[in-house]
Amino acid sequence: MVQPKKSTNPAESASRVAVRNFLGPIRDLWDDPTVSEILINGPHDIFVERKGKLHKTESRFPDEDALLAAANNIAQSVGRRITTDEPRLDARLPDGSRVAVVIPPCARNGTTVSIRKFTQSKISFREYVQMGAITADGAQFLDVCMYLGKNILVSGGTGSGKTTLLGLLCARIPRGQRVIVIEDSTELKIEYDHVVFFETKQANEQGHGEVSIRDLLKSSLRLRPDRIIVGEVRSGEALELIQAMNTGHKGCMGTVHANSPEDAIVRLEALASGADAKLSERALRYQVSAAIDLIVQISRYHDGSRRVASLSEVRGQNPDGSYDVVPIFQMSRLVRKPDGSMEGKLEPMGELPSFFDEIVDNGLPFPESKFRKPTAA
Repeated sequence: MVQPKKSTNPAESASRVAVRNFLGPIRDLWDDPTVSEILINGPHDIFVERKGKLHKTESRFPDEDALLAAANNIAQSVGRRITTDEPRLDARLPDGSRVAVVIPPCARNGTTVSIRKFTQSKISFREYVQMGAITADGAQFLDVCMYLGKNILVSGGTGSGKTTLLGLLCARIPRGQRVIVIEDSTELKIEYDHVVFFETKQANEQGHGEVSIRDLLKSSLRLRPDRIIVGEVRSGEALELIQAMNTGHKGCMGTVHANSPEDAIVRLEALASGADAKLSERALRYQVSAAIDLIVQISRYHDGSRRVASLSEVRGQNPDGSYDVVPIFQMSRLVRKPDGSMEGKLEPMGELPSFFDEIVDNGLPFPESKFRKPTAA
């Protein structure tokens, strides 16, 4: 019998063993480097994502019992449990791949599993531009913002590429700073000299021992951070992040699920308002608008591509109390080409950022002409 090739990476080996032992029918999908996500909607309905598009596969489990047993084994392998009383599982395999499971009776199609594979491949900012995810001028503007220590919120939907972009931005932090990264599960790949990674801890079976992002963010403020990076802002930790941004921690960043820059900052306010803080709505809005300098909106388009859709500056509040969010660069009108791909690019909107004087004073090579709106052909 031919023995499977052993991996030299212990984390990768452990993940492969878990899949080989518990999810045998999808082993070939796991080993396929073109597959980024595996979606199991019951034992006989399995899809994969390749290059941003979903494809149905011929793979299948013998029956629901086999799939449920696999889900139980996966849970046990990461020290968790999944039962009819606790029908949900959100866990990370040793190599960083994310597994989410919902079992019957909540899952009407049968046991439902999503495996988002963790890739070891790394791309540079230059490669990100070459992929068409952002224009050279857009990337250079983000580089300028990172150098100047602007507080940035990366906004987008699930699977739009927020984590990838956040990791690329972290690599552009000027040298000589202490960076603390806080995540639910470690996903960010950051090439930097002085970086500290924190990861949350879930409660045990008795409901004790939980350590949340908010707990770790509070601790990080006592650990002399220059910049704090929150992998995903999803709860009351939004308030601590906002307050950190407003108390001298320049260049902090986080991601949030939202469909537009305007939605992103309103969502951040809503998350912060649930943090048990005795702040009036007016005071909270003032803090939010003062904290965030730039919102980077990233989207996944119909052709499967993931691109930066806009770079918008937050300029405080309008007279009616709404946030003043001004696009500096924005995606042009997208046109579908004969091959199905979408053609369009990030273009300047004719707005100078309010911190343009800082760009000039620091001698950064990003002239005013870069912000001029292109003339119609």
